[in-house]
Amino acid sequence: MSAEATVDVLASELSTYLDTNRINQVRRAYYYAEQAHEGQMRKSGDRYITHPLAVAHILAGLKLDHQSLMAAMLHDVIEDTGIPKDALADQFGEDVAELVDGVSKLTQIEFRTRAEAQAENFQKMTLAMARDIRVILVKLADRLHNMRTLGPMPYEKRQRIANETLDIYAPIANRLGMHSICTELEDLGFASLYPMRSKYISKAVAKLRGSHREIIDDIRGKLQEKLEERSLPGRILGREKHLNSIYNKMKFKQKSFHEIMDVYAFRIITDTEDDCYRILGAVHSLYKPLPGRFKDYIAMPKANGYQSLHTTLFGMHVNIEIQIRTEEMEHIANNGIAAHWMYKNEPSSVTSVNQRQVDRWVKGLMEMRERADDSLEFIEHVKVDLFPDEIYVFTPKGKIMELPSGATPVDFAYAIHTDIGNACVACRINRTLGSLSQPLQSGQTVEIITAPGARPNPAWLSFVVTGKARSSIRHVLKNQKRAESLDLGKTLLKKSLKGFGTSLSQIGERQIQAVVSHNQVSSFEDLVSDIGLGNRMAYLVARQLVSGNAEDQVADPASAPIMDKADNTPVTIRGTEGLLVRFANCCKPIPGDPVVGVMDSGKGMVIHSDTCSKLPEDGEGRSRLTHLKWAKDIAKEFSVELRVELERQRGVIAELANAVAMADGNIERINVEEQNARLGIVSLVVHVNGRRHLARLMRRIRNIRAVTHINRVRH
Repeated sequence: MSAEATVDVLASELSTYLDTNRINQVRRAYYYAEQAHEGQMRKSGDRYITHPLAVAHILAGLKLDHQSLMAAMLHDVIEDTGIPKDALADQFGEDVAELVDGVSKLTQIEFRTRAEAQAENFQKMTLAMARDIRVILVKLADRLHNMRTLGPMPYEKRQRIANETLDIYAPIANRLGMHSICTELEDLGFASLYPMRSKYISKAVAKLRGSHREIIDDIRGKLQEKLEERSLPGRILGREKHLNSIYNKMKFKQKSFHEIMDVYAFRIITDTEDDCYRILGAVHSLYKPLPGRFKDYIAMPKANGYQSLHTTLFGMHVNIEIQIRTEEMEHIANNGIAAHWMYKNEPSSVTSVNQRQVDRWVKGLMEMRERADDSLEFIEHVKVDLFPDEIYVFTPKGKIMELPSGATPVDFAYAIHTDIGNACVACRINRTLGSLSQPLQSGQTVEIITAPGARPNPAWLSFVVTGKARSSIRHVLKNQKRAESLDLGKTLLKKSLKGFGTSLSQIGERQIQAVVSHNQVSSFEDLVSDIGLGNRMAYLVARQLVSGNAEDQVADPASAPIMDKADNTPVTIRGTEGLLVRFANCCKPIPGDPVVGVMDSGKGMVIHSDTCSKLPEDGEGRSRLTHLKWAKDIAKEFSVELRVELERQRGVIAELANAVAMADGNIERINVEEQNARLGIVSLVVHVNGRRHLARLMRRIRNIRAVTHINRVRH
């Protein structure tokens, strides 16, 4: 068939939904591309123009607008023929040129080179999608045709393209609700990566289908009869199981081939939403529904806009899966966001739901991109959102929120708004106080309790599952850590400078800049922040600042200058310093204990009791410790371990717990060890707010008659 004839075939297909003027614009784009690609051939030996034409055919099948079809014709022109974007804009308008440029940029992406490059490129793809979602639709059609014609490619290239298709493009098609393109991409990718397995499963499916023909026809006949009996409109289709999905179920769900194939799947397409529910009643009267297997995606659409009723029945000694939906829902289930253009002139509730879902997803991607520190972190967040298994929960006002399976109240809080997530302190699940870390279940009503000034807890990162929550928490913690490291670094540097008998205000800007450039940091703030993080020593930086010579490094602390006594002025600790000041687990210091600080590289300061056995004993190590003192008004609680020896008698543990409570203490952990039949040892971890409080608590315990000895444990 000549190219002329082929473009005529496309034109007659387009005439079913586009006017003559727009079809002619598509033709013009075709002739322009044909001329631009003149002399270029594909690996298969076909003229290159056959590829853009095939991509346009795929988009015509989705009933996409004329600009998308023009971009499909021209999508390789900028990259392969050197024609600039401006020339296309002059010929076909700015919108088409932008689309072609967007697709060209995506075509240059090779996801498999390195993890970093993959992530970088995914960011570019997100930007392109945010500008115009049609860019990704043209790209998906381009990828689909390339996958259909992958045969002549070298083995390595085939593997790379197939992997990229399964990892990136098929999940994006799924996320945009384009089921038919998604399943074909998956099956083609699977066949390319595992040709033998694909062939084997394909043969087994064909064989089984032949032997099951009778049962399938029987079930279909009974369903048809039931619909006619109740005068319900509906066409019944058998549902094919796809090779990739069969393989994944065998591999990940450890199911045998026969277990998967012994489920008979049908789809009933009807006229209205009302008919869907009537048909559901009819099929439930024919066969018994399986409990817990009914899903109403009409009332609660999936994140990609998919709507349908799902039910599983048991009849004729087999399981029968049935999906019930309207014609419009069927079109949207197969074509997803692409259906938006088909219904553009007569928008419906289904397409607007679909469009809103996609807009929200792309907007969420952009937010994550802005917050992520690097592209690898960004792709880690996005991958979660590309493979969701959704749950549906309600806000107190009854609004439905969809979240990935395993999402927690913290994910829910961030899904509502970043500020609500950041200020979240507790939650109510179905009006009862619940844990922020518990996975939510579909149908629950979740209410978030916030407090002004609250901040995300680093522990949340261990249980949140959505990319938005993870990226928002990291973003806040990074800023918090930066502010705290600057604060701590400034305090330590001032203290060291005081030891040299000077202060920061007395050091000239020129000298500060010399020290900054010598230490190879971009600013003085970065240098101070490094001191707070424990990556640099305050007295070495102070030495450089006062010496007048940036290169004056003190490698050996013994050769450090003798500092004034003022250097021993202690730094005040309030107990609420945040991420960069931690209390050592070995000696568990509390307010009132003499304490010192040890800098831990990259993590800030660890506070130890000054008698702790873990502290360095040599002069050099001791010289690096920071003297600390406690602030007077500390309200924070601290853990202390006590060892109590007592006579074993009934009720003594209750008496012990009561004594702690009477002294306003809190028991974190209690452990009873038997010494002999008469005596026992109790290891007790309690919360106190200082040494005086501890003394009062120990006095209460000592007054219990059965207690023979009590002491504080320091490891």
